[in-house]
Amino acid sequence: MSVQTTLTPPQINYSIEMIQEEARQLVDKGVVTRQQPIYVLCQYIPAREWVCVECELERCNFLLRDRVGDLMGQEEWTND
Repeated sequence: MSVQTTLTPPQINYSIEMIQEEARQLVDKGVVTRQQPIYVLCQYIPAREWVCVECELERCNFLLRDRVGDLMGQEEWTND
């Protein structure tokens, strides 16, 4: 008799701050632009975690068609 166990990966709880930081890093690397819609981020977040990201965005009143720049919010510039 064998016992089968299945391991499920731990689910990451995405906060809006984590999503904003991820977006900021992708923009800084030049992978995405501030003008692209938020849904392009799904290419860089694992599919099983994207549902959590969508829920957090919705909770914070962001739409997937909103711009990445809107998600990132105001940025501080030290050389102004």
